[in-house]
Amino acid sequence: MEFNFLVSFTEVFSYIGYILLAVLVLLIMITVHELGHYIAGKIFGFKINEFAIGFGPKIFKKTKKNGEIFSVRLLPIGGFCAFNGEDEDDADPASFNNKKPWQRIIVLISGALMNYILAVVCIIIMFSAYGQTALVPVKLTDDVNFPAEYSFQSKDVILEADGKNVYMISDLMNAVEDKNKGDIVTFTIIRGGKEMEVPIMLRATTDFANVEDVPLLYTALGISYELDGKTSTVINGGLYSTNVRLGFFSTIGRSFEYSFKLGGTIFTVLGQLFSGKLGAGALGGTVTTVALTANAIKNGGFVYLLNMSALIGVNLAVFNLLPVPALDGMRAVFTLIEWIRKKPISRKVENIIHAVGLVLLLILAIILDLQHCF
Repeated sequence: MEFNFLVSFTEVFSYIGYILLAVLVLLIMITVHELGHYIAGKIFGFKINEFAIGFGPKIFKKTKKNGEIFSVRLLPIGGFCAFNGEDEDDADPASFNNKKPWQRIIVLISGALMNYILAVVCIIIMFSAYGQTALVPVKLTDDVNFPAEYSFQSKDVILEADGKNVYMISDLMNAVEDKNKGDIVTFTIIRGGKEMEVPIMLRATTDFANVEDVPLLYTALGISYELDGKTSTVINGGLYSTNVRLGFFSTIGRSFEYSFKLGGTIFTVLGQLFSGKLGAGALGGTVTTVALTANAIKNGGFVYLLNMSALIGVNLAVFNLLPVPALDGMRAVFTLIEWIRKKPISRKVENIIHAVGLVLLLILAIILDLQHCF
C-alpha cells in the first residue's frame, strides 16, 4: 500500500513537471511574440513604456535610463509590450499613433513574424536531430486481385505521394483524393534504406468528404486496419508516424513547407467549424493547450517538445493576424483604413471594439477549456 502511494505521488509530481514545462513553452512563445513588437518598435523609434513577461502583480521591475520598464509578473500566462499613446492620442512624436501607418503595421505584425521564425527554427532542429516526419504502414492487406509490384511492402517509409511531400495523414489524403479504383499513383518511399519511386494501385475510389474518411484512405492504399465499433475510429493498424533524416537542403526546404502545413491546419479547422463538419469540442483554450503540450512531452520526449513548440508558434502567428477585435490583425486593419482614409476611425470606437473583442475571446477560451473538463 505504501509502495503504491509512493508510485502515485511520483507520477503526479512528474506530471506537474511536464505541466510546468508546457507553461514555460507557452510563456516563451508569448514573450518572443512581444519581443517582436519591441524590436520593431525600437527600430522605428517608438516610445515604449513597459515590456512585461507575465500578467498580474510585479515580482521584478527594472527601469532603464530612458524610462522604459522591464518587469516580470506573477502569472506566467502572457505578457505585453506597452507603447506610449497606443490606446489614446498623445502629443509625443514617438507615441504609437503619431508614427506613420506603415511603421505601425510593421510593428503590429512583427510579433507574429517572430513566432513564425522561432517555430521554423524548432522544426529545423527537430528535422536535423530526429529527421522529418513520415508515415509507415503498420500492416498490409493481402489481396490477390492487386499485383505485388503495385503494392506497398512492409516497413516502407512514405515521403511523397503524386509528387507532393507527405508529413501527415491529411497530406496523403489530399495527394490521392478524387482518384478512381485501379488508378496508379506514384509514391516516393524509402525501402530497405534506399529512396525510390513505386507505383501503387488504388483499391478504392478516394472521394473523401472529410477527415473521418481515413479508413477509406487505408482501404484504397491496401493498408490493414481495425475500427472501434462505437466511434468508427481506427484503433489498430493503419499508418504510424516515424522520422527520417534527409539532406541539409531538403531539411531546410521541408522545414518551411511543414510550417506552412501547420499554419494551413488552422484555416482548415476554421472552415470545418463554419461548415459544421467540426464541432467546437475540437477546440480548446489556454488550459487545454497546456494540458495537450504536457501530455505530448510526457509521451514523446524532446522531439514532441520541439513539435509542439512549432505548432504553438505557428498557431500564435496565424491566429494573431486574423482580423478579430483585440488581435494584432484587426489593429493592423484599423491602421490600414486610417492610411487609406488619411484619418483614423474614432479612437474611442476602436478601443471599445477591441475591449469587447478581448472580453469575448477570454470568455470563449474559458468555455472551450471547461467543455474538456466535463
